[in-house]
Amino acid sequence: MSLKAKIQEDLISAMKAKEQAKMDALRMLKTSIMKFETSGEVKEATDEEILQMVQKEIKQRQDSVEQYEKGGRPELAIKEKEEITFLKTYLPPQLSEEEIKKIVEETIAETGVKSKQEMGKLMGALMPKVKGKADGKLVSQIVNQLLQ
Repeated sequence: MSLKAKIQEDLISAMKAKEQAKMDALRMLKTSIMKFETSGEVKEATDEEILQMVQKEIKQRQDSVEQYEKGGRPELAIKEKEEITFLKTYLPPQLSEEEIKKIVEETIAETGVKSKQEMGKLMGALMPKVKGKADGKLVSQIVNQLLQ
């Protein structure tokens, strides 16, 4: 079953069960998919493209959580956190910090990067290896630590 079909199926079951947080998250994700598919050339979103959209939705909600907590609106932050938890179920298993560190060390050895000035070269080689499996912010932090 494609990821798009699974999202549709989960949306229907969330509607039947009256699970508001799941419905909201899935409707926003479905809207993102529809916008993508109708923009420009006619095409069907692949599972990889949908995963990128899921990651984008999670990142937007994480930013919202920070803003709500700063603004003194914990009830809205809780709702966003529920949606994040549900959206993460569509992502592949995430790499641990140790696994990311190992991949970064291997990529440093492959590329021969020795300083932060060459960080762009390293990230260009590294991100395809961890795409969808690790948060870019965490990868960047580990790269910074190892290049010091």
